[in-house]
Amino acid sequence: MADLRPYPFAALITRMFRELAEQRSIFDLPERKFVLGYPELDLAVDFQGHRPATALGPAAGPHSQMSQNIVLAWLAGCRVIELKTVQILDELDIPRPCIDMQTVGYNVEWSQELKLEESLEEYVKASMLIDMLVASGELQLAPGFANTVYDMSVGYDLAGIRSERVQAFVRGMMDASPIVERLRMQIPDGFAHLRDLDFRTKLSDTLTLSTFHGCPPDEIESIISFLLDEVGLHCIVKLNPTLLGPQRVRALLNEQLGYSELHVPDKAFVEDTKWNQAVDFVGRLGEQAKARGLGFGVKFSNTLIVDNHREFFPKKEQQMYLSGQPLHVLAMNLVGQFRQTFGDTYPISFSAGIDRHNFADAVALGLTPITVCSDLLRAGGYGRAQTYFRELTGRMGKLGASTIDAYTLKAFGQQCGALDHAQRHAPTSEHPAIEQARTALANGHTPEVDAGAGWWRQAVSFARQQNTEHYLAQLAENPRYRREQTNKPPRKVGSKLVLFDCLTCDKCIPVCPNDANFRFRVPKQTVPVERLFPNAEGSWTREIGTPIEITKKHQIGNFADFCNECGNCDVFCPEDGGPYVIKPRFFGSPEDWHTFAEHDGFYILRTAVSETVLARIAGREFNCIRRGDEVMFSGAGFSVKFNADKPNETIVGRADSHVDLTYYHIIRLIADGVHEGPLNYVNALSQ
Repeated sequence: MADLRPYPFAALITRMFRELAEQRSIFDLPERKFVLGYPELDLAVDFQGHRPATALGPAAGPHSQMSQNIVLAWLAGCRVIELKTVQILDELDIPRPCIDMQTVGYNVEWSQELKLEESLEEYVKASMLIDMLVASGELQLAPGFANTVYDMSVGYDLAGIRSERVQAFVRGMMDASPIVERLRMQIPDGFAHLRDLDFRTKLSDTLTLSTFHGCPPDEIESIISFLLDEVGLHCIVKLNPTLLGPQRVRALLNEQLGYSELHVPDKAFVEDTKWNQAVDFVGRLGEQAKARGLGFGVKFSNTLIVDNHREFFPKKEQQMYLSGQPLHVLAMNLVGQFRQTFGDTYPISFSAGIDRHNFADAVALGLTPITVCSDLLRAGGYGRAQTYFRELTGRMGKLGASTIDAYTLKAFGQQCGALDHAQRHAPTSEHPAIEQARTALANGHTPEVDAGAGWWRQAVSFARQQNTEHYLAQLAENPRYRREQTNKPPRKVGSKLVLFDCLTCDKCIPVCPNDANFRFRVPKQTVPVERLFPNAEGSWTREIGTPIEITKKHQIGNFADFCNECGNCDVFCPEDGGPYVIKPRFFGSPEDWHTFAEHDGFYILRTAVSETVLARIAGREFNCIRRGDEVMFSGAGFSVKFNADKPNETIVGRADSHVDLTYYHIIRLIADGVHEGPLNYVNALSQ
């Protein structure tokens, strides 16, 4: 099922809180992977007039389009949520699979996969879920660690952005009151105490423009001018790595890093903005924003367009988009080039190959937000972000820095030069404060200073620029970004996935950005393989085959409404076939089960008195209705009734040829397993 479907808000709330209470996890992320803050450290940063609790965020992409994705990113410590890019064209035919993380990162996926109105509602739902989590007291958050910024992302041309539907989306993000009030009434009775919360209604006043590839520089400037003048938003413009120019890009990518197989098409450099053009419009837009009391900055960088030389994506896709480690080097070189031109005048947002090894460095450069996508698509998923903070807080602890500004000064040993610089430009009256700061830093303490003091801002700004030069110098020689270090695909063992049982390594669960894959329990058992043939006198002849053995501790299921068939779980599954293709697929509605008739799968409706299962197995469709002990089981060429526990002894009805009760046994154990085990998106609908 390639189309995403929004999930009922009430069921999301039930799933979230009951799962936390019963299983100490939320949307399959274990509580031990939550990042809830550090009472002794202040990781907050400045961003467009706001003070988010950390600089980390999910990049506008697969981790920020559904409400559960956003909650998962927030639980992982992300506090600048760069929401998935929306545009006026919201009925796209996206190739499947669309994400290839076998080595570095490639994708052919872009823009939202929901309607504009659905995207807006998902973002509001996510904000409300987070508000409820904070207010519930169930999470032991450090003071101030709930502070979160939601950053809109829109594209790709002025006409689309000016359109009424896109502007309605923007207005909804700036004032979500009607949606909040409607959703408030959907909060289940069991959580009625949360209905009166003062939910956030102004979700965002910041926006990142996704220019994508080939957007002319005058179009970029016109869009930002419109957003500043007529909408009144703080703006960031995301720029492309092609700004480095063909010679520099190819020297870094193909020669220094060794990705000789990657070819950036010439047209990418011809059609994209040139460096001098970007410098010109950044200066003009910066002044325009300043005159209106708004923030303006840049983001490095978009993905890099390269020719599709692999077999992973559909052959009709001539280009794909590079991310991960090699893009990190390209984007950091752009950061360096930008700061050589503008200094620390404009804030820089960053997204390219961020992981636990370089997140703390990016923080030291003063980049905000620092957003991540590729690394969260690797084994461990959202839980990987915990290691980012472990590295950052570990370094802060060793340096005796309890704030990000103090860490910036000391991360690469720039505190003396930074304070000297500040002292040269500060009035004499401020020199004692500078000396006190110098002494505190030298003694491994964070100085008690007014973060808004001009001399302190100058010192931190100077350190950011010096740190950038230092980091780029060591980055050029760092082997971990070279092709030979990244050309190691996940291991495959050679076995084939089947409907039941697998290695149960569970790698497919966290690598799904939408949390579509999940565990469910089926007791170890022997499943009968039996067919019943009708006789003329009304009796039945039984034919028995080799039974199916269920031996594993649990099974893997796939919630179809959240699966966009990106293919990422297939990349990391040690077995062949793809969990999203082979494992039991569960639909959220009978309409979807019927609509996606080319997909095997199940729709299960369980009430207090009955259960209805629509099943499609190996292309064969079945309808199984159970009321008490009576089962009505039908499919192509047969319609029968029997006792649930004694089907072969009590069967009555008609069959053109035979009834394969094997399918009944499979349906029953799957329906029981998915409903009677841990909370998941299927059984939460019946709560």
